[in-house]
Order: sequence, then C-alpha cells, then structure tokens
Amino acid sequence: MSEKARTLRPAILIVVLAVLATAFGVYLKGEGDGKVETASPAAPGQVSRALATGAMAAFVVKGERKPVPEISLTPENGAATSLKAWKGRVVLVNLWATWCAPCRKEMPALAQLQSEMGGPDFEVVAISVDRKGFEASGQFLKEVGATALKLYADPSTEALSQFQAVGLPASILIDREGREIGRLLGPAEWNSPEAKALIKAAIQEE
Repeated sequence: MSEKARTLRPAILIVVLAVLATAFGVYLKGEGDGKVETASPAAPGQVSRALATGAMAAFVVKGERKPVPEISLTPENGAATSLKAWKGRVVLVNLWATWCAPCRKEMPALAQLQSEMGGPDFEVVAISVDRKGFEASGQFLKEVGATALKLYADPSTEALSQFQAVGLPASILIDREGREIGRLLGPAEWNSPEAKALIKAAIQEE
C-alpha cells in the first residue's frame, strides 16, 4: 500500500462515521466533554424538545422549570388578579399589543386553540400590554376575529420585563405547578397539530 493510500484511509473513515452519526441522530453534548447521546422521541405525557417541531420549531423547552413571576393583570370586567388564579391548570400566556403587526396575524390561531382546547385543564391567557386601554384592545380582538379570548390587560407593561420578553408577541407555556415549561417568541400557528400536541402533552403530565 502506498504512503498516500495509508494517509487517506483515516480521513475516509472519519467522513463515513460523520455521515452515519447524522443519519442516526447522534449528537455531541457539551463542548469537548466527550459525551455522546442519541436523540429520542418524547415520552408519552411529557413535554420534551422532540415536540418542538414543525409549526412549533421555535418553541424553546426549558431544561429546568422555574416558577413564573406573579405578574398582576386585570380582566376587562373584574378586579385585578395574578397568575396564581390559574394554578392547577396548564396556561399559555400570550403577551400582545394592538400596535404589534405579528400579533394581528397570530391572535385568530390563539382564539381557535382556546375554543378547541380551553377548559378546566387549559386556558390561553392573552394579556394586552397596550397603554390604550380596554376599549382599543377589545376592538382589536373583534377586528381580527379573536373574541374567543378573554381580555386581560397590563397597561404598566411590567409583564414584559418580568417575563424577560424581548419583543411581541411572546408566548409562555406554564405547567399546573406554575412553572415555565418553555416559550416561543414571535408569531406562531397555535392552531396547528404540532401546537395541539404540545398542549396535550403538558396537560397529561403528572
């Protein structure tokens, strides 16, 4: 065997191994820690990164769930409340405003999700951080066909900083214990099969 052939063989082997690793979903964990893990599907009734696909590809699942901030919000007709009122249910908090163009596109999908899945186990809590007040926010929901959503407001806009949301819309999925499962920044198709699968997994968690 020539010297050139002996030099090429290790390089060819590395390329073959890289192709096989990609084909079978193997990835390196960490930076230079030497650990190798294989991708695995989501366990039944458990939210995992495997569910962040398709329309939910931008959904970021938290590795460690932490309690969400107890933000104050006011319903259109009622006294001020906080997210504690929903403890025991899965909640999708959506932060939006009337001046947010992507919100206009997203709200009908959120309304459809609420209509189909809202109930004793789950609710979409859409919070307007608009300073224009309930009248403008309510009119907005009517215009975009999202009246299935109850109107909540935080005109102080403190929810944005408390949730560390860098823009609108921002959606935060919260488990029954009041901890953040994960979040999606920007508009999304919340009436998609992928979104419904994500919500169902959160509801089924024990």
